[in-house]
Amino acid sequence: MKIKNITYIAVTALLLPFLGCKKELNTSPTTSVDESLVFAKADNIDMVLNGAWAYMHETFFTYANPGYSTILRNSDAMGNDVAIIQNKYGYADSYNYTIANNQSRLNGIWTLLYKVIDNTNNIITRIDASEGTADQKARIKGQALALRANSYLNLVTFYQFNYQLNPQAPAVPLYTTPTTPDSKPNPKATLEEVYKVIIADLTQAEELLVKYTRPSTTKYKINTDVVHGLLARTYLNMGKWDLATAQALAAKKNYTYMAPDDYANGFNDLKNSEWIWGQGQQADQSNASYSFHYLDVSSTSSYYYSFMADPNFKNLFDANDIRSKLFLWDGLPSREGYLRYQKFKFRSDVTADIVMMRSAEMTLIAAEGYARSGNLPKAVETLNELLAARQANTYVLGTKTKEDLIADILIERRKELWGEGFAIADILRTQSTVVRKPALGPDGQPLKVTVITPTGPKEVFAKQHTTLRFPDDKPFTANSPYYLIPLPQTEFDSNPNVRP
Repeated sequence: MKIKNITYIAVTALLLPFLGCKKELNTSPTTSVDESLVFAKADNIDMVLNGAWAYMHETFFTYANPGYSTILRNSDAMGNDVAIIQNKYGYADSYNYTIANNQSRLNGIWTLLYKVIDNTNNIITRIDASEGTADQKARIKGQALALRANSYLNLVTFYQFNYQLNPQAPAVPLYTTPTTPDSKPNPKATLEEVYKVIIADLTQAEELLVKYTRPSTTKYKINTDVVHGLLARTYLNMGKWDLATAQALAAKKNYTYMAPDDYANGFNDLKNSEWIWGQGQQADQSNASYSFHYLDVSSTSSYYYSFMADPNFKNLFDANDIRSKLFLWDGLPSREGYLRYQKFKFRSDVTADIVMMRSAEMTLIAAEGYARSGNLPKAVETLNELLAARQANTYVLGTKTKEDLIADILIERRKELWGEGFAIADILRTQSTVVRKPALGPDGQPLKVTVITPTGPKEVFAKQHTTLRFPDDKPFTANSPYYLIPLPQTEFDSNPNVRP
């Protein structure tokens, strides 16, 4: 990617106390301050880092593409368990695997990730020479390294097939030094090359952040727990099971499971005890909250409420499970027969914090790591820890095989992480296929359900998946190019090294 302007943050911007990055922080490219002044002091560089984080979350490309949340919503819309209402604005193209036609989304995701990379490249290469304390500079550099690693982890996750399929597959252009308008664009690096940078960045970040204690009110800040979590995701992608397990356990150790009643509170609050990493929102800084207009299917303030659940998804839960209480058949006009999964809800001021990492995810990574490395008893013990917190039935291994257990853990990931951005990522990681089946009743006919309408109960056919094949009318299959995010045309135009 040939980056014309890096997103420097003017040193004159006012940095106020905030849950996330305040709107007062300028996130537009600026030439108003000389570059040498911007990077002369660690305090200024910290503002650049905060500005990169704000740009990542608070930049609208369109209303359907609100910053980093776009990547997460796109992933879930492409998976098994979200049944998009097709006539609603938003992610129908992702659901239908026609995202290649949406240049605003392709441009938005690509630009967002690479602008964050370019900002962090400037921070990483210049912080050591700046004026500031050693601890301050270590904290800033460590957070910048981890943020760069997160961007590259997203790129290798969504733009190429899994590392275990072919580590030498060309992935995305790799930049580890600042670019200028005169910089020549790089060709695609291999998956192996990009993963080496990710691991090196996170390993160094862990060392630099070891002394940093993050205030409990600033979970958007990266600490060693976040770094461990990113390493766990990285090693899981690479099939390094023991390392993934160890990092996941390290990431989650300081975060207790939420109380059962809290699961129905809307997944909108950084203060949730399970949240390791997230983006705070408030009335005057709420662009990222816009993604809840798709996720929130029960609040009257939600515009689109398009992320309904596949009826077959509901059948994965046992009756005791607190998560099963979130399902409701919709009886409102234009929505009759859709299945709400009421996990996400706006707060009363129509804002919602954005979850990026939870201890529950880390538990599932550890359980999968144990299972794939052959330690089935420990995998079951770890899985049951989460199931107990959800008041679900205890998992009994019995005569089940290693493959059975892994499959059940992957189902548990779908149940626990619905709507948090893991759907197509897990399908790509496991080299499996999207599975969308008709919802049928006990008689083998299309499922009928009773809904409560404004005029009383009514029996209707359950609304369900409407896209059951790829656009070329071929059945879903593993490792399909339809699962990948295509490069935007602007990248092909500016970087001849990535053209097919």
